[in-house]
Amino acid sequence: MLFSSGAFSEVVLAQEKATGEMYAVKCIPKKALRGKESGIENEIAVLRKIKHENIVALEDIYESPTHLYLIMQLVSGGELFDRIVERGFYTEQDASALIKPVLDAVNYLHSLGIVHRDLKPENLLYYNPHEESKIMISDFGLSKMEGAANDIMSTACGTPGYVAPEVLAQKPYSKAVDCWSIGVIAYILLCGYPPFYDENDSKLFEQILRAEYEFDSPYWDDISDSAKDFISNLMQKDPEKRLTCEEALRHPWIAGDTALCKNIHESVSRQMKKNFAKAKWRQAFNATAVIRHMRRLQLGSSMDSSQHRKQNLTSMPGKKEEKEEIKTEICSNNTNQGMKTFTNDSEDILA
Repeated sequence: MLFSSGAFSEVVLAQEKATGEMYAVKCIPKKALRGKESGIENEIAVLRKIKHENIVALEDIYESPTHLYLIMQLVSGGELFDRIVERGFYTEQDASALIKPVLDAVNYLHSLGIVHRDLKPENLLYYNPHEESKIMISDFGLSKMEGAANDIMSTACGTPGYVAPEVLAQKPYSKAVDCWSIGVIAYILLCGYPPFYDENDSKLFEQILRAEYEFDSPYWDDISDSAKDFISNLMQKDPEKRLTCEEALRHPWIAGDTALCKNIHESVSRQMKKNFAKAKWRQAFNATAVIRHMRRLQLGSSMDSSQHRKQNLTSMPGKKEEKEEIKTEICSNNTNQGMKTFTNDSEDILA
């Protein structure tokens, strides 16, 4: 079963024969990796270091002559915003409870010297469909190890609405960019719309660069001062003044009892459906906007890599013969590599 397709990979569902366990398999054609080997090597290096209950785990790696397969822990509970919209009751306390494990997981990453660099609601998934399911952080394709060779992080990456001002300014940045993104996510969780938005990309980036946002009435009238303080301290323009994840975990809105229990579902879900359900909104919040902005600023040779990213934003076509090739390889060759053996007796491997 095809889960999703990306710039140069597809994610499919596979079952381990011995146990019946289901996994998500990221299938990457080697021909698509030419010139981008360092990116996938970085992602694998990061994933191999991580073991946290709120982070999607890399279970195994398999390499065939034509493809690379990343065997990932399966998460099946859907995206964060979709689950909130489906609820009938939702409070500040619920939002606080959602942000806490994200902070804990990102704090863990930062303790390992890992910066995610693309935290956004689409990368926050529920582990399973159950009501009490835990939240999981996914997609480490843009993650970076601090202190690696040639590592002064200044590459423009991430998703515009969630990216920190220092990234857009192409200043050297640190793990504080993740804390900014968590602040943006928390803001949306409490009102249903983003702190920064404009149909014009340049104006959007100007808002972010100035850290220009408001707690608008009436949407924020019933939200606690503690919640606003929490967000304001994460969305500080100066990264040196921004709360770290460890500090944010000690904030009263997370660690104390200041989050309110009033039902805000009607207002928040209405705004989420209005602002995030439309394709045109999702299109406005993609990496091409960052690339256009950085090109306009003419920020030197770093634009070469940005142009490569732009060229890779279109989805890989779902050619049947390519899928059959992937299916054959993952089913018939893996036993020779000492890897988990996956079922190959139905179209559920790749559809």
